[in-house]
Amino acid sequence: MITLDERIARTQRLLRRLEDDQPYLRARLSPLGTERRRSARAFAERVRAEAEAELQRLLNEREPYDSGVPQPAD
Repeated sequence: MITLDERIARTQRLLRRLEDDQPYLRARLSPLGTERRRSARAFAERVRAEAEAELQRLLNEREPYDSGVPQPAD
């Protein structure tokens, strides 16, 4: 099982790759018809939105562990 930090890093890499791919996506979609182009863009947007939501969820999950204030041991 991968750690929370690794999952966060993977999700951040995915978002970076999706952002970097935007110009190439437009070029790949240009030969397609209007409806297929629209569908492909909508799918890409859903993937990006889901990745952003996952990243936010993972960061919120990590937050209690990163309080920065030392806690006494039991």
